[in-house]
Amino acid sequence: MPEVTDPLLNLVKRHKEPVVVQTVRSTVAAVISYVVALALSSEPAPLTAPLTALLVVQVTLYATLTTSMRRMNSVVAGVVIAIGFSSLVGLSWWSLGLIILASLTLGRFVKAGEFVPEVAISAMLVLGVTRVAATAWDRVLETLIGAVVGLLFNVLFAPPVWVQPASAAIEGLAGRMHDLFVRLGDQVLGHTTVAEAAEVLHDARRLDHDIVEVDASLRQAEDSLRLNPRVKEGLLFRVVLRTGLDTLEISAVVLRTACRTLTDLAKARTDEPLFPQEIATGLSELFVHMARAVESFAVLITTQVSVNAEEAEERLVRELAASRASREIVAHLLLDGVQEHPRQWQLHGALLAEIDRILDELDVEKRSMRLVEELDRQSREQREKYPVVDKLRGRLRLGRSREVPEETLD
Repeated sequence: MPEVTDPLLNLVKRHKEPVVVQTVRSTVAAVISYVVALALSSEPAPLTAPLTALLVVQVTLYATLTTSMRRMNSVVAGVVIAIGFSSLVGLSWWSLGLIILASLTLGRFVKAGEFVPEVAISAMLVLGVTRVAATAWDRVLETLIGAVVGLLFNVLFAPPVWVQPASAAIEGLAGRMHDLFVRLGDQVLGHTTVAEAAEVLHDARRLDHDIVEVDASLRQAEDSLRLNPRVKEGLLFRVVLRTGLDTLEISAVVLRTACRTLTDLAKARTDEPLFPQEIATGLSELFVHMARAVESFAVLITTQVSVNAEEAEERLVRELAASRASREIVAHLLLDGVQEHPRQWQLHGALLAEIDRILDELDVEKRSMRLVEELDRQSREQREKYPVVDKLRGRLRLGRSREVPEETLD
């Protein structure tokens, strides 16, 4: 049966992607803010309101809150500068330069963030009209309308949680690492040319770019979990995904180093196999087990269903145990081989050390310890950053503990 490639069908399939959701939400919020501004502002075309809404409405509620505050700071600062300069000097080339310089400087102090240029833009737009004062405050009003509408829109219609795209990106990264391990398992069998080994090394280096993309997707997911009423355990989800990506990133770096070690071996053994047959078979099995372990680790950190998580953890423990058993066999074989043929013994030791590092990073117990440490650190930072909120929570917990159910008094 031929594959259906209807553009409308593809759009329906992609309706949950961040770019599609962001487009629809921004459009609706901009139209609403324009309608409200028409009723409240004296300007015939209050386009500042929908412009502000477009900039304020972000993919996540957390980004919307922070963006709206920086946006308001930039516009108000620009209006104040425009009113001050209009009362002192007129608009000329030298005063325009002073306005831009003052606006960009003040934008740094009011913490406008990425909206620092908006300070200068607001000042120039206000100075470009004849009624400076009236236009200035109309612009502030329109900005307020756009920011409030955008903020209320995201509060009343909470943005989706972008954990699934981040989980898919992490699983995709683990899948590419899985393929590299399998290729290494094939590479150690028989004769491998320098070009073939260098090609695998090149693909391993490309993991750095993949990690950057996954990190961007994960940051979006982390923001979507902050202050989102749909999520009850946002901190736990963020920590699980972040620590999991950190583990995969370290493993990817060590994997690239292992590919470099095998490339150096290929350069030193151009007329013979990388390893004797028995060692090659053991290494091939080891890399296959490590490939499955990486895949199981990704499933473990991305699944939100307890049953699936338990199955993934069992597979991970099983593959790590098989990997360590194969590693011990290979280590003894390599030791015997080095005693007979001491060439490139340092590369053998480096390869074993790199394998040990990856297995250690994927270890289940180490992951649990890292999760506990990161959760403690995050909780401590939250208490230090928001002491008032922490005191209120403590009083609420104390009040609940003092409440005794009537059934217990019988």
